[in-house]
Amino acid sequence: MSTVPISVLIVDDQELVRTGFRMVISSQSDMIVVAEAADGRQAIAEAARVRPDVVLMDIRMPGIDGIEATRAVRAANARIKVVILTTFDADEYVYEALAAGASGFLLKDGPADELYRAIRVAHAGES
Repeated sequence: MSTVPISVLIVDDQELVRTGFRMVISSQSDMIVVAEAADGRQAIAEAARVRPDVVLMDIRMPGIDGIEATRAVRAANARIKVVILTTFDADEYVYEALAAGASGFLLKDGPADELYRAIRVAHAGES
């Protein structure tokens, strides 16, 4: 039986980080990267264009940050789940991002298995 892969939009202002996430996610048969964005403005536009299942959203970006972008993406389409990416586990913005509609958060330096789990859990609609 064939299942439709989980579609993922990667949002990070660092190209190398996006590339790394794309490579890791693409290794999973049940996930596909459908688009990338370098800032919050692009994230909002790409989310509207490709309607991914899950957005991996960097919390700190120039211009529209991950919190504002999460709020906008979720307001436009509540079906889209957002997982916040952060560098520090004590990031003061994580609570605000969760309040803006994010399904969870993930440390950028965590193992790949945590990334896969976060995407699958968000897609399943769990918190």
